[in-house]
Amino acid sequence: MSNKKPPVAKREPEIATGRADNPFLDAEFYGRMRDYTERDAAFSKELKAIAEYGAGKNSPDARMAPSLDMLRRVIKKGLPLHEMLNRIVQGVESGLWEPWLAAYGFELRGVNYAKTGKRNARIALDISLSSKANAIYSNAGVQNWRSLVADDCAQVQIEKPTEKEPAKAYAIFFLDAADPV
Repeated sequence: MSNKKPPVAKREPEIATGRADNPFLDAEFYGRMRDYTERDAAFSKELKAIAEYGAGKNSPDARMAPSLDMLRRVIKKGLPLHEMLNRIVQGVESGLWEPWLAAYGFELRGVNYAKTGKRNARIALDISLSSKANAIYSNAGVQNWRSLVADDCAQVQIEKPTEKEPAKAYAIFFLDAADPV
């Protein structure tokens, strides 16, 4: 039996941009940290780094973000996510969009339901500790998926924990975003 750890996705650190660095983008660092840190504490540290680093905005369209590739291939509700996203952009089967996305841990935060024109959809991927996406990434051995997703997304939203609720965090992506002015 091998003691090899599953592969962890790696991104090269960015050149200094005046933003706080997210060390969790480095696969080796993440692996070392997980060796000596409990699950909840590791999540808290990563979430703090994500909050300080903010959204990387490297690929805010959910159809093309490299960090979402793992999710786009998974089939739920009879369709792979990439097909669901394309149908949202096409404007077909609008009554199914929210349940489709919920199966992957996404929420539909805003969308143009008009029959013609751009959808301009905002979707939020739950990157919290209990995210539905966690199992998909864990099974693939991508432990630092939250940081990778945050590096691609357009916005990061973090809600502080309360006495009754744990911390909630979301990575916001766009579909068919409006043309820049």
